[in-house]
Amino acid sequence: MTTLPTLPKSRQQLILAVLLLASLLIWLDNTILTTAFETLADPVRGLGASPAQLQWATGSYTLVFATLMFTSGALGDRFGHRNVLAIGMAVFAGASVWAAYAGDADQLIAARAAMGMGSALIMPAQMAILMWTFSGPARATAISISSASAGVGVAAGPLLAGVLLDHFWWGSIFLVNIPIAVLSLIGIATLVPNFRSPTPRPLDLAGLLLSISGLAFLAYGLIHAGQVASWNPVSVWGTIAVGVVLLAGFVLVELRRRQPSFDPRLLAQRMFGLGNVALGLLMLAMTAASFYSAFYLQGARGFSPLQAGLAFAPSALGTIVGAPLGVRLARRWTLRVVTATALTTAGLAMGCNMLFGLHTPLLFNEIAFSIQGLSIGMVIGPVTGGLMSALPLERAGAGSAVINTARQAGSLLGIAVGGTIMSITYRHAIEGSLHEYAGPVQDQARVSAEQARHTAVAIHQPALAHAADDAFIHAMHVSAVWAMLFALSGAVLLATALRPDKKPTAVPPRCERLPDMAAGGQ
Repeated sequence: MTTLPTLPKSRQQLILAVLLLASLLIWLDNTILTTAFETLADPVRGLGASPAQLQWATGSYTLVFATLMFTSGALGDRFGHRNVLAIGMAVFAGASVWAAYAGDADQLIAARAAMGMGSALIMPAQMAILMWTFSGPARATAISISSASAGVGVAAGPLLAGVLLDHFWWGSIFLVNIPIAVLSLIGIATLVPNFRSPTPRPLDLAGLLLSISGLAFLAYGLIHAGQVASWNPVSVWGTIAVGVVLLAGFVLVELRRRQPSFDPRLLAQRMFGLGNVALGLLMLAMTAASFYSAFYLQGARGFSPLQAGLAFAPSALGTIVGAPLGVRLARRWTLRVVTATALTTAGLAMGCNMLFGLHTPLLFNEIAFSIQGLSIGMVIGPVTGGLMSALPLERAGAGSAVINTARQAGSLLGIAVGGTIMSITYRHAIEGSLHEYAGPVQDQARVSAEQARHTAVAIHQPALAHAADDAFIHAMHVSAVWAMLFALSGAVLLATALRPDKKPTAVPPRCERLPDMAAGGQ
């Protein structure tokens, strides 16, 4: 049994503050980029990025993030989690500078992949340090606070992006990471002990190659389907099939290892396995919804980045309020009742987007965004706390890697699937309005609604812009239905994962009442 070092309470609190900064940085960056999609797609103010390039700007980050996390956990066990956290923070800061000064969309994609590497080093180390620093009810409380910090990043990101994009060039959204990273590095060096596992896991290069190539093939096939506006070409379904086979090989390789870096056996446990799949589906639905929401507010509705950020504020604030509210309600009822109901509500709120159009009163959008954010907050924090509290300390690094990999894999699939559904539906919807225009105009209009609007201004054809807006709204409605179905599927799995066992087992008492631990205990 591992003996925890005893740290003064004041130092524990300072360590928690440093870890919250690290978590805040990652979530802040994610929401800032989403708000900048419309600007980056602009050929004048941004990089003229196509929908596929914007998908990869997010996808390259999440791909590297998802596949390097379990290796990062093993590195932390071997070399110390503080060292890995510091290196990850330095990589993230350097890649942010690269992204800020990217000369084209391809450079931005590469810089975002490097930022994903930094995040992959940060996240498991951050959670492992938290688990080593705190014990008992204090640990559960720290996990809950750490999960809630995601809501702060989600809330601050769109507003900060709006201010920066209204006053500076698009690269400023990445430079804002630098002061936070520097402050975090100072805190890491002066406050955080270099915790490491007494039995470090071996590095898993075979698993790393299989996982990153499998997810890369899968994401490429899904995104390529949007580029060619069809699921039928061999280059689409064949690439997806190769990705699935490689991921299946990854699971088999990990199952054969005595000490796997990513342990699929953890997923065999009903609560941990289905709970992680449910979180992955939630992230998939959230990412897909955020992809079209940014273009809806800024492109179709014509809001400025700051106005769009303010419009998203109720959703972000709802996420902050939802996390502690979910924990408190779970004390009164159960984790299953509260989180499954909240995820169902979140899915229905996402589905409300199918009712929104170009002239929908903004109040209706705000109500749906608020309900969605509140419900999501009630799921992520309590469920993450419950899953982590169910693991022994020695498996904290491995468990954190699985949880965060599930989240990032869900985000990767969300941006790939959501963006592709939008692209295919948009192209089919606008095709009937392009016959009267020349070939080059048709080609530009098919790329995206943003390109169609810019082309319409250049050739003085407002009818083309109107057709693009109508096609985009139709595509958003279709995507909203899919996002809702993904979230509702997650709710069903979550309810199954948290179902009470019918027969007594060797599980410690009060396991069903995990919200008590996640909330800090009574």
